[in-house]
Amino acid sequence: MNFIWPLLIIVSYIFSFITGNMNNLNNSIYSSITEAINLSITLLGNMCLWCGIMNIVKSTKLIIMLKKVLRPFLNWLYPYEKKNKEIMNNISINMISNMLGIGNAATPAGIKAIQGMQMTNSNKDRISKSMTTLIILNTASVQIIPTTVIAIRASLKSNNPAEIVFPIWISTFSGAVAAILLTKIIDRIKGVD
Repeated sequence: MNFIWPLLIIVSYIFSFITGNMNNLNNSIYSSITEAINLSITLLGNMCLWCGIMNIVKSTKLIIMLKKVLRPFLNWLYPYEKKNKEIMNNISINMISNMLGIGNAATPAGIKAIQGMQMTNSNKDRISKSMTTLIILNTASVQIIPTTVIAIRASLKSNNPAEIVFPIWISTFSGAVAAILLTKIIDRIKGVD
C-alpha cells in the first residue's frame, strides 16, 4: 500500500498536468477533504449514539435477555469456553454489538475475549479453535441493524439509506454460516476436537 497510493497520486498529477485539468484535480482534492470531514463527523456521532445505547443496554435487563437468547448458540460454537463466564460475557457483548452494526463497540469486548482465551490456551504459539471462531464471526459481522452503513448512506444523501438492510442480512448471515461450517469441516478432517 505504501507503494500503490503514492504511485496513484503521482500518476494522477502527471495525467492532470498533461490533459490540462490541474484546476479540476485541485478542486476535487479540497472538496474530498470537506466530504471526508463531514463523513467522519457523521460516523463519530453515529458511533457515540450507539455506544451510548450499548452502555445503557449493558446496565439493563435487556442485555441479560439477549445473552440468554444467544447462550445455546454460543455454547455450541465455544464448547471449551462455556464454563468461563467472563469470556462468554465478552463474546456475547461482541456479537450483540456487531448485530447492532456498531463494530467499534464490539472491538473492546472481542479483544477482552481473545485475551481471556489466550490465558487458557494450552499452546500459546497458536490460536485456539475458539479464537478462530471468534475472529471468523467478528469478520462476518452478522448485522441486524447496520447502523454504520445506514449513517454513511444518509450522509451521502441517499434517497433510502435503509434499503441496504435486507441485502446485508443475506450477505452477513450467509458468510457467517459458510465460514462456521467450513471451520467445523476442517476441524473434523484434521481430527481436532
